[in-house]
Amino acid sequence: MGAALLTLLLGACTGQVGAQPASSGTDLDRFYGQKPAFKPCDPKLPPGVPAVKAECARLKVPLDYQKPEGKQAELALLRVPARGKDPIGSLVLNPGGPGFPGTDHAALTAAVWAKSPITERFDLVGFDPRGVGASKPALDCYTDAERDRDAKLSSIPAGLDDWTEQQTRRLVRQCAKRSGGKQVLAHVGTRDVARDMDVLRQALGDDKLSYAGTSYGTRLGAVYAEMFPKKVRALVLDGAMDPLAGTHERRVQQATGMQRSFERMAASCATKQDCPLGTDPDRATKVFQKLVRPLIDKPARTSDGRGLTFEQAVEGVTAAMYTEASRPVAIAGITELKAGKGDTLLKLRDTYHGRTAGGVYPDSLEASMTINCLDEERQTPKQVISMNRAWFKAAPFSDPGRPIKQAHDGCEQWPVKPTLGYPYATDIKGLADTLTVSVTGDAITPHEGGIQLAKTLGGSLLTVEGEQHGALVAGNACVNKTVATYLIDLKSPAEGARCKL
Repeated sequence: MGAALLTLLLGACTGQVGAQPASSGTDLDRFYGQKPAFKPCDPKLPPGVPAVKAECARLKVPLDYQKPEGKQAELALLRVPARGKDPIGSLVLNPGGPGFPGTDHAALTAAVWAKSPITERFDLVGFDPRGVGASKPALDCYTDAERDRDAKLSSIPAGLDDWTEQQTRRLVRQCAKRSGGKQVLAHVGTRDVARDMDVLRQALGDDKLSYAGTSYGTRLGAVYAEMFPKKVRALVLDGAMDPLAGTHERRVQQATGMQRSFERMAASCATKQDCPLGTDPDRATKVFQKLVRPLIDKPARTSDGRGLTFEQAVEGVTAAMYTEASRPVAIAGITELKAGKGDTLLKLRDTYHGRTAGGVYPDSLEASMTINCLDEERQTPKQVISMNRAWFKAAPFSDPGRPIKQAHDGCEQWPVKPTLGYPYATDIKGLADTLTVSVTGDAITPHEGGIQLAKTLGGSLLTVEGEQHGALVAGNACVNKTVATYLIDLKSPAEGARCKL
């Protein structure tokens, strides 16, 4: 989830013309030749966000690019036309996840950038990737009631309600039944989405792609660059995933970043006498563990009667790591927990999951889990246990303190092997300069990954001093100017360029 969207929840018509289908003479011509019929629509925006004039359409793509005559997927599109009279083309956006919808994200970004030269010169275009949001078919694995009961979405953390081999078989059956079949589960990986994005580029009338992606969106942008290097005009990659790090290494990097963020939150809190984590930052992790581990056996009471579990308490604190401004909310939640109540941390957890007051969940995190089954390296039970032990060593604040008796990769029974491959996006020839934006205190995608992505792509790096996940829509003048200059004029920042949030 993008940092700006989480913060808000907590508190294109004229393009380049004359481009020929990239697949001329192939069975993909009918997809590349589409002209989406955009019509006015009203995007869903968080309360207090100014309305934007948007238009929506649908785009058809083959479910399996090796069989373009077969079953199709349909992507939801949203476009906010450029404000100026001389647009450069479209700027395609992705908010990350990988299961978060790009349509709402494009509308929110247009609102945040309402006075930016970017919205003057570009149509902002968001799309819900295959399997995500309003696209069809949509990925779905659990009922709302199962989600309320902490339905498992990842093999981390282990030690509590871990997947068994039988449950991983059931997971595949459930996801397939609710999502349109095993064929759908086999074709929702990033490489399929990158192909879709090239069809979208052509449908928008752009000879080359201008793109801005956050978090997982940096993986999607990097893979597009690998697959279609000569079709790239400009890529802004914000809150980067390390393209050289495999699943185990990247998970440990993330755990390290999260623990570092927790400790910084604790250090800030420790300056106040009423800090629920105590006045000694070195003991904050143990204090937190003592507060949350009892929730494994007895959830804290909440006003709605659901109760706050251990997993939900840790998720609530983790959600606050996306933005520095959210940390006081987490501290208030921990203070409340000391008194035996869990409402604030449960609200933080629910916000991250997208749960409505009526108990309805979007399928975003289920889609993320399913897409990751094709992107991440498949783990044996022994590897899952090893990865969890490494995670808890790096992020002890999240450790339930229970032995890991058995643990399985939820994807181990998936109908196909992973399709991404590691490393990815290496040794790309003929790629235009790219711009990676990386925040030094990013807990979710640590700064080291941004340095690595910029280096791997041979592109430019903008280092942003701050404590949040991503900076593209943070409202920072320095970041805004640097990104606008790059996107509009194709002028990259000087080596060593820095901004401060």
